[in-house]
Amino acid sequence: MLVNATNMLLKARDGHYAVGQFNINNLEWTKSILLTAQELNSPVILGVSEGAGKYMTGFKTVAAMVKAMDESLGITVPVALHLDHGTYEGAKACVAAGFTSIMFDGSHYDIEENVAKTTELVALAHDHGLSIEAEVGSIGGEEDGVIGMGEVADPAQCAMISSLGIDFLAAGIGNIHGKYPANWKGLDFDALDKIHAATNNIPLVLHGGTGIPDDMIKKAISLGVSKINVNTECQLSFADATRKYIEAGKDVQGKGYDPRKLLAPGAEAIKATVREKIALFGSANKA
Repeated sequence: MLVNATNMLLKARDGHYAVGQFNINNLEWTKSILLTAQELNSPVILGVSEGAGKYMTGFKTVAAMVKAMDESLGITVPVALHLDHGTYEGAKACVAAGFTSIMFDGSHYDIEENVAKTTELVALAHDHGLSIEAEVGSIGGEEDGVIGMGEVADPAQCAMISSLGIDFLAAGIGNIHGKYPANWKGLDFDALDKIHAATNNIPLVLHGGTGIPDDMIKKAISLGVSKINVNTECQLSFADATRKYIEAGKDVQGKGYDPRKLLAPGAEAIKATVREKIALFGSANKA
């Protein structure tokens, strides 16, 4: 059931759990995530980076695939199709393409330009019934061409952006895209607490969910995080399962080279990862 993400995140905030955003890269990713969310009766957000959208031949193709798959699989749990780390132009394109939610990442602009562009996109998104996420500070590391230095967000700037009518806010608190280095200092919970207090209880978003220890995830949820993004972990589990299938020679046994067979172990590995995260985030049976 395709919806925007506003109500599912308000329910998560009030229920003290988080909804997982799992990024999609192709049909297998999308199908695995939808089926697992349905199995666990969990709301879910399908994240699409601009690079992944281009890989799948455009946002219109992605929206059409997700809409058709949602209907064909008989998905009844709430599903949001969400642009991840969108540019100003990308956000507009996703509104036109039929997404149900967008993120505008204006964190690399000065605060005045971030405010101006976010204000415009809030009006556009809400006019079309979409939810919108904004960002202050930045997420460290690189994901699909989006590079951040990991600056911790200023609570005053978070308050400024959250007052524009956005539905949820991503604020940098030391989180990183990709694998976390051994010398990572951990999440800045003091900053998170201040941001939560400054933003009038708006649902907060934790990017870079892969590799954060479970106890930190749970503490972040207790401090207002209602949406947690996972991408790298699904990629790693998919790659590991596919590698084992090929190294075992199963691709040359019978018709093991058939892509439906070749990709099946990876698709099952994604399901296992999503199950684990939904259990950790507490969103099972919250649809």
